[in-house]
Amino acid sequence: MRLHRPFLWLVAVLVVLLAACSGASPSASPGATNGVQPSASPEASSAPSPSPIAYPLTITDDEGTAVTIPSAPTKIVSLTPATTETLFAIGAGTKLVGRTDSDDYPPEAASAPIVVKVGQVDVEKIVGLSPDVVLAGGDGFTPPAVIAQLRSLHIPVVVLYAKTVDGVTADIRLVGEAADALPPADDLADSMTQQIDAIRAATDGIQRPKVFYEIDATSTIYTAADQSFLAELITIAGGEPVTTGSTTAYDIPLEKLVAANPAIILLGDAAYGVTADQVVARAGWGTIAAVQSRTILPVDDTVITRPGPRLVEGLVDLVRAIHPELDIAPLDSGLLPTPNPVPAAS
Repeated sequence: MRLHRPFLWLVAVLVVLLAACSGASPSASPGATNGVQPSASPEASSAPSPSPIAYPLTITDDEGTAVTIPSAPTKIVSLTPATTETLFAIGAGTKLVGRTDSDDYPPEAASAPIVVKVGQVDVEKIVGLSPDVVLAGGDGFTPPAVIAQLRSLHIPVVVLYAKTVDGVTADIRLVGEAADALPPADDLADSMTQQIDAIRAATDGIQRPKVFYEIDATSTIYTAADQSFLAELITIAGGEPVTTGSTTAYDIPLEKLVAANPAIILLGDAAYGVTADQVVARAGWGTIAAVQSRTILPVDDTVITRPGPRLVEGLVDLVRAIHPELDIAPLDSGLLPTPNPVPAAS
């Protein structure tokens, strides 16, 4: 089943429902915080220095498959927006030769040819690009048949699937290893881990309001599944996530949502025109505490749910929505290294 709105990486990866959304939250200069100031990540060089990795290199991807990369890659195809962001963040953006039509950040990524449109992978085009390695999405985000076909053509395919917040930083390191840019990937992952730990410490022991994160409610209501990546993010940000009661289903009956009675509603679908006024006007929602208090807030779904280098920015957005009293400052543009330019597509 596929949701009609092509946004939110999380559900696309976990339930194969939709593709990642577009848009990024505006940058702002950091100010004083309640003892928590996320630090900037180390700057990436204009071109990553070759690592002392011996080739051929065999690495194990997130599906447990041993993938051999014959030589240091110079041409990489990315089949998820998160891996595209990661390549640029670790200084390997110049190696990108293929991407999806959902790759909206950084802007320089637009110069690379599109090999995935509306979820359909153009295998012939990928083969024509002669990539040294393909970075694919797990749990069905990249169709398993496509992965098998590419591998049958002797193209190394590394499958990435971050189930947890720690999995995101692990995947950044894995992308760095696959892209021959491990030192800057390690630096970025270390910096992100430190910042996430600081946010976790800031919300430790704090009163946790119930939070409903709306993925979509056009007809069926979608929110975080139990033990999901999104539920973990809300917990780290100091909330008690309202979840579906299943580790695999992302739909929740209205009756269950009303019974949960969240104090805060976060609109992940705000980029698609959903407003607090619309939520207040919905039939059957009027008894929910968040609706009665109008604590219904738009959030930037991309930075919150895309498992890539901007995850800390998303966590800061969540904390500011759930616990504005903590006064955790927004991150400035120094969070990520300056993206490297990409050669124009031929």
